[in-house]
Amino acid sequence: MESLIGLYKPSGRSNLRAVFSIALKDWRIYWRYPLNAVSHVLQPIAWIVPAYFMGQAFSVNGKALGFAGYSGTTDYMSFILIGSVIAAFINTVFWGMGYSLKEDMDTGVLEPNWLAPASRPLLLVGRTLTSLLITTITAFSTLAIAALLFGFQVDGNVLSALAIAIPMLLGLYGFGFAFAALILVLREANTMVDVSSFLVTTFSGTQFPVTALPSFLLPVALALPLTYGLDAIRGLLLTTTTLLPIWAEVGLMALFMVGMTALGLWVFTRLERWVRRRGTLSQH
Repeated sequence: MESLIGLYKPSGRSNLRAVFSIALKDWRIYWRYPLNAVSHVLQPIAWIVPAYFMGQAFSVNGKALGFAGYSGTTDYMSFILIGSVIAAFINTVFWGMGYSLKEDMDTGVLEPNWLAPASRPLLLVGRTLTSLLITTITAFSTLAIAALLFGFQVDGNVLSALAIAIPMLLGLYGFGFAFAALILVLREANTMVDVSSFLVTTFSGTQFPVTALPSFLLPVALALPLTYGLDAIRGLLLTTTTLLPIWAEVGLMALFMVGMTALGLWVFTRLERWVRRRGTLSQH
């Protein structure tokens, strides 16, 4: 197999064709079950409703004063909704890259797919494109419904927040490459994806201000670059109190994007080659 793979020198055109073919295939499969769309929109609302009423119970005249002491804003629902949207994108990368490999292992198509004249990291990217599109549509739909039900609103600069979200997402892809490599080695996805995505979304502060964490857990949150990206987005949209000056958090996101992407690709390339040489690529 090693010699066969060496015969292929993927061109930019074949790479793009493979990526969009994978995305189109996933798109068609998704819409064969139309109720998926309803579930993707309603589930986030169902998860957020308890947080809304809990927050109301601890609010004074409609303002969460205790929450404001940690975050700098009394609008806890907008705070949680923005975090939920970012968490959805984090989960998309984890499941799209990591779990897609396990699916291909289980169905016995990973080795044939790996023989395609295309970059293997780009094959992984292709498995996330449909999920990213669906997540984007779902996020805007959820926020539109939340604006009617919970009064969601943002007063800051949306374009500036998007300018931070994009490099954060690209850096997350780098993390996804390294994570996918571990799936190839360990041949287990469900537990790894569940635990890893939960820990990352929790400690990056998607559902609460990280300053509310106990002192022995706070360093874990502060070690995650995603914490600062999410913090900067909330600072721009909700004028919350940020952990660092926003310009510093923007700089961290730029470093995260470049450094994590390079590191993730390096780890994936090394481990993927090691797995092929051991002959365990398609084992599950």
